[in-house]
Amino acid sequence: MLDTNRFNVVVAHRRFGKTVCMINHMIKRAIEETRPNPRLHYVSPTYRQSKLVAWDYLKTFTSGIPGTKYHETELRCDLPTGARITLLGAENPSSLRGIYSDFVVMDEVASMPESIFPEIIRPALSDRKGSCAFISTPQGHNYFFELWEAAATNKGWARAMYKASDTGIVDDDELEAARATMTESQYLQEFECSFVANVPGSVFGKELQAADDKERITSVPYDPRFRVDTYWDLGMHDYTSIWFTQEVGRGEIHVIDYYENRGEGLPHYASMLDHKEYLYGTHYGPHDLEVRELGTGKSRREMAYELGIAFRTVSRIPVEDGIHAVRMLIPRCYFDRDNCRQGLEALRHYHRAWSERNRTFRDQPVHDWSSHAADAFRTMAVGMESKRDPDRRLPPIADNNYNPFGAVA
Repeated sequence: MLDTNRFNVVVAHRRFGKTVCMINHMIKRAIEETRPNPRLHYVSPTYRQSKLVAWDYLKTFTSGIPGTKYHETELRCDLPTGARITLLGAENPSSLRGIYSDFVVMDEVASMPESIFPEIIRPALSDRKGSCAFISTPQGHNYFFELWEAAATNKGWARAMYKASDTGIVDDDELEAARATMTESQYLQEFECSFVANVPGSVFGKELQAADDKERITSVPYDPRFRVDTYWDLGMHDYTSIWFTQEVGRGEIHVIDYYENRGEGLPHYASMLDHKEYLYGTHYGPHDLEVRELGTGKSRREMAYELGIAFRTVSRIPVEDGIHAVRMLIPRCYFDRDNCRQGLEALRHYHRAWSERNRTFRDQPVHDWSSHAADAFRTMAVGMESKRDPDRRLPPIADNNYNPFGAVA
């Protein structure tokens, strides 16, 4: 992987040995480099961290190469071939400007400023078309997570994840001992490489992590052979969120798109639907579409119908029942990584607050920016359930007897 791709993103559990691995790979690259005066750089979040973690390894693994010279004050190793390996810190980005590099290792990227790679490291690689390895343990959805996501689709990029439960590097007894003294979220983040574990009380975190692990968050293009259904959560002065899906094959759901906006009326969303140029099937909305506006005497459902959006409203059910329905639905879904990025981020963040008094998570999820995408997805789960239930099945839109103002039972 490191030899065949220019940019590599590696997620590794604690005690994986990533520093040893990267230092040895740098030495190998330095020896094999055929261009004159190769320059290789190892970057940690701080200069002190580079010295404590990597400097001894670099000296140990190059000690058998005759003619190698070490510069302690600069944390620099000069090989007899003319190659130079230097250890650096990211706490002062300006000090890194002006270098050129054939290969850079960015260790613990999750703890570095986001500007380091695009503003400093990436330009330094341009002269010699150098390569870079990003390696870290997750710390939530920060810049390292964005790199991880980008590596799935960008040309010349690759990614790999190494969980403690898969590698066997840390024995089972030690993992059990660690788990006993850590919270579940801490353990999943540090040893199982979870990007969502640091959102305490995440409602759908496990299901979305499983979807990512099984590569169901990927490229899912629109297929014009199938109609697109939409599932909504509408807000008047708040966000309106919409998921776009296609049902393909036996029970497989392709979630191809997501859209949200705020402060816009129904005409804006009708125009947006037209702009996307999908072949639409059914538009599903929440039960409160039936509420009539005081000024017009019409429901939002009736106003939407006048704009060409024929909604079917889904039943109002308890929030916990809706959450359960979503959890059952996610394993059937394939999400488009790019078009659904904003919605997926909201689903990952959707969480319950911790009660210090009761030392448990509250039953009701927190209402914040992530709630609207979650509510729209709950509309999806309940709407799909109604389609499978023979007693609650509706006639198709093309049926002349279809009443646009009737609700799903």
